[in-house]
Amino acid sequence: EEIMEETKDEIAKVSDLVPDNFAASNSIVQTQQEEPATTTVNDNDDTFHDAQEEIQEDESTEIATSSPDETTTTTTPMTEEEEEDIKPLTRKEKRRRQKQKKKQEHDAAKYAKKLKNRNNMNIRRKITHANFGLFFASLNHFVPRKYFVTGMTYLTIGTLVMELLRYKKGFEWMNNCLHFVLGSSLRKHEMEGKFTGSFYFFLGVTVTAHLFPTSCATMGICQLALADPSASYFGRKTRHVYWSRIENGLGGFGRNKGILGFLGGALFCFPFNCRVLSIAKFAGNQIPGGRKALVMVSLALGFAGAFADLAVPTPALHLPEKIYGIPVPPFHLDDNVVVPIVSGYACTKIFHLMGWPQELQLAKFILF
Repeated sequence: EEIMEETKDEIAKVSDLVPDNFAASNSIVQTQQEEPATTTVNDNDDTFHDAQEEIQEDESTEIATSSPDETTTTTTPMTEEEEEDIKPLTRKEKRRRQKQKKKQEHDAAKYAKKLKNRNNMNIRRKITHANFGLFFASLNHFVPRKYFVTGMTYLTIGTLVMELLRYKKGFEWMNNCLHFVLGSSLRKHEMEGKFTGSFYFFLGVTVTAHLFPTSCATMGICQLALADPSASYFGRKTRHVYWSRIENGLGGFGRNKGILGFLGGALFCFPFNCRVLSIAKFAGNQIPGGRKALVMVSLALGFAGAFADLAVPTPALHLPEKIYGIPVPPFHLDDNVVVPIVSGYACTKIFHLMGWPQELQLAKFILF
């Protein structure tokens, strides 16, 4: 009975407490509903903004303390190649990008891809070389010396300026003009940063016309026109005859040239020289020394031109890119300069040895 009474008392106590708890909970809910929502939102906004500012401060401190490489890697945009990996391009977009690359590509590099290197025969280049040589030899013969040398000097200087500028930005049109005029006669290296043979050709003609008498200068330029391309032609044709090849040469002399090419160039000039000198205007219309002297002089001039071509090594000797830290233009030892000068000098000595006049007057049209 005592236990039963104690349990009843506890149940009564519990029953007295339950309604009070429910009432308290209901009052709390009602007060929360009656309170405006703005207060809770404002409180939440303030705490949110405070937390956001703390996060931004932490990020700024992390960025300031991080290395430059880490920051750049996170901010650099994706390249076109990365975009292509992620999303394949359509045909239209690929064509558009190819056109942009072609526009950005240097004109000289574009032409260089189409041209042949120096190991190619390039008959057109040899014919162009011979025609230009005979043309300037004729000008030297017809035009008075002072006017010819002056004109050639301006032409040489103008060509040098073109060579120095045509690889610079804004002067690409010079390469377009050069390729339009000479076309496939150009070589690959002449569009890859090196000078063309035109500059050295004009320089050799100018120096020869200035240094030697008119007849000797004309004969020297003619050897340039004939001996140089013919020696190269016969050298290419006989490059498989190993005993005639000069590999390393003597201190670079004749490097990668051939004896048979040298002989072919000398003999190729012989009939031309013989014809020009046979109709030249000697005193008394008689050749000093007769027919034998004519043959010897003609052969000697041809051998002089071919020997000068043989002496220039292949590849040619270049100046260093810098001298005492100063950039130097890409000048090199070119046979277009060596051949006419050596031939003109040899002509003066041969004429003197044979007793022929230095100012020998050639025929009106050289060959007839």
